[in-house]
Amino acid sequence: MDPLKSGAAQSAEPLLRLENVSVGYERHVVLSGVDLALARGSFTGLLGANGSGKSTLLKSLLGILPLLAGRMTFAGNRPAVLGYVPQRDALDSIYLLSSFEVALMGVCSRIGPLRLTPRSEKEFARQCLRQTGADDLARKRFSELSGGQKQRVLIARALATKPDLLVLDEPTAGIDLAASQATMELLRQIHGEQGMTILMVNHDLPTVRRYVEQVIWLREGRVLHGPVAQLLSREKIEEIMELS
Repeated sequence: MDPLKSGAAQSAEPLLRLENVSVGYERHVVLSGVDLALARGSFTGLLGANGSGKSTLLKSLLGILPLLAGRMTFAGNRPAVLGYVPQRDALDSIYLLSSFEVALMGVCSRIGPLRLTPRSEKEFARQCLRQTGADDLARKRFSELSGGQKQRVLIARALATKPDLLVLDEPTAGIDLAASQATMELLRQIHGEQGMTILMVNHDLPTVRRYVEQVIWLREGRVLHGPVAQLLSREKIEEIMELS
């Protein structure tokens, strides 16, 4: 595959690099020969039609699916911490978890199983809730929150992992316009103030144009990668849509 590599983002040391990677399920290959570098501190949108391989690629990056071929490396050749915000929460409403308890899940990988949560980690989870504007929701049941409120808590949970890379799967899906804009402004703030590396799946082209810097577009088994101005121009979109 021939990725379109960006100029500015590629000048920094890549946080994540994929080399001749194939992803899929057991023997079923969804994407193959993927060469991709994700720059540290970049805000990248992942685009593609249903069935293009977005979810498969995302699950492979998260380690949920093993690579079928190729190599994935992070800067410093060490395991990276990935904070993940799913499209929909998978928490059953029968579990009467508060928003604080949901955010606190993010610290679990640091403290290990069957150990008491240190006060410092509890305070850090509260800090993440404050950062996402969800501190007033801390005592409320997560299952009773609106879609936009849940997104803020889930982002707080992801930040509580102290991630090297924040990965979001359709963070504005299923919420109203005001909540969608508030979520995106929050992500812009996190990216700007912390220099957080963000990879976001989003089908909304106007939103992607407004907020992200880089685009990865999956189309007909090809991976196109470049700056927003390059890949989301009218001419380029028409060219991409004609790929077959």
